[in-house]
Amino acid sequence: MNLSIKQELEARYEKEVWIDTTLGEALENWAEKYQDKVAVTFDQVDYSYEDLNEKASRAANGLLKMGFKPGEHIVVQLPNSYEFIALVFGMFKAGIIPIFALPAQRKNEIYGILKNADATGYVIADSFMGFDYLSLADEVIEMGYEGKVLVSGDCKSFLSTEDLYRESADVLVESISPSSVALYLLSGGTTGIPKLIPRRHGDYLYMASQVAKRCELDEESVYLVSLPVEHNFPWGCPGVIGTLLTGGRVVIATVSSPDEILGLIEDEGVTITALVPVLANMCIDLLEYDDFDLSTLKVVQIGGSVLDPNLAMRIEESFECTLQQVFGIAEGLICTTKLEDDDETRFYKQGTPVSSYDEPRIVDEEGRDLTAGEFGHLITRGPYTIYSYFKGAKECVDEQCYFLTGDRARFCEDGNIQVVGRLMEMINRAGEKIDPTELEDMLVSHPEIEDVQVVGIKDDNLGEKICVFIRNDEETLKLNEIREFLISNKVAAFKLPDQIKYVSDWPLTNVGKINRKELKKMGEII
Repeated sequence: MNLSIKQELEARYEKEVWIDTTLGEALENWAEKYQDKVAVTFDQVDYSYEDLNEKASRAANGLLKMGFKPGEHIVVQLPNSYEFIALVFGMFKAGIIPIFALPAQRKNEIYGILKNADATGYVIADSFMGFDYLSLADEVIEMGYEGKVLVSGDCKSFLSTEDLYRESADVLVESISPSSVALYLLSGGTTGIPKLIPRRHGDYLYMASQVAKRCELDEESVYLVSLPVEHNFPWGCPGVIGTLLTGGRVVIATVSSPDEILGLIEDEGVTITALVPVLANMCIDLLEYDDFDLSTLKVVQIGGSVLDPNLAMRIEESFECTLQQVFGIAEGLICTTKLEDDDETRFYKQGTPVSSYDEPRIVDEEGRDLTAGEFGHLITRGPYTIYSYFKGAKECVDEQCYFLTGDRARFCEDGNIQVVGRLMEMINRAGEKIDPTELEDMLVSHPEIEDVQVVGIKDDNLGEKICVFIRNDEETLKLNEIREFLISNKVAAFKLPDQIKYVSDWPLTNVGKINRKELKKMGEII
């Protein structure tokens, strides 16, 4: 990475782009502006902007009194709740940096995060969805964690988060720079210890404001947090931050279940929510047997993984609102379709960057720019895209400060981006490169196939062989029938699948994406 280029970019962003305030100061401003207007609804209880600001201030003072210092790291592993939002904003006010951990993560990942971050605090619920987090805390302590543990609920021998909120709500005077790190998000992936993604106050507020504009949020907007709030998508795209900065209301679902999501849309007059494709499909299945009044819903955002166009069409039909495709990385770049885009764009493309300062490029293996229509590696730089992970965990940018996303994409003639998957998902069969999405798009057009995934399986002779997974309780098609169907659609012989497997349900990652690594393992079992 060329440091002089980075300095030039930073100087430009600071002058022209970044919001000159911290997230903690922003909450103070929102509370002053919106006062007793409802900011958050959780478990049928409404909390005003003033309530949220006061609880955050108490949390900030409580954390400092407990011995935490500005600049220290605290891992927050709480389920979706009002307390999560209030406590995290308290950390923003105190200059303490939260690390967002998922409730589904367990001891090896959590201890790895605590250790790598030199965390001095770890916040948990006592239990959630039948899992005992107090025992998890005991386990990470046995592994070597020496910091404080704070518990929401029955704290036993640990510290209680309730003690934080007994402190004064006086405004803090901690000196925090908008260009300093506000929070750490976790990198994606299904194995190993996640890398920490540093996100700064000023650029994160800017990003959330740009997505909020693209979604046309205002004071009447009601945003439903349907996904785990620790993710970038529901936290800031526009998510919690984008909704609060426009004076809207955030409604929080406890878990990502179709019945709770659809019930809250009906009961709370939700206008916008964000889902991953698998969860959207589950909601559609429920809507086929049960009636919910979704008349207030204007926008359903879909992101997190590639959206099949057929599912995209079904989403608009079932939810009776506008689909907005979202492609984003926790490390920065966010692209969305516009609400006024035509059907082809909304169903088949992932939109355009939310900021005019974003600089996405599509390049070949040599780093040369490709023309519209050609698939290649998506790289990007911009005012809210990182230059490195915490402690430089992985080299992630090139000499010109472009972040290497690892995604395979192309620019369409109209300027929209179309993302088809990860570069590493390309199948190398006997030296031929095969795009699994090409086969998936073809196979889903078969009348007996509704849901399909294609992955590469290790093979001693071919390098990788092609395995087709079909989600169906019954084996309706044989391998030779699938091959004949593809041949009839002029698919090249080297792209024909080598094996087929049926599954009743997809294995999922912690974030609700289809776990392709697990599919590969399943494919290797004969």
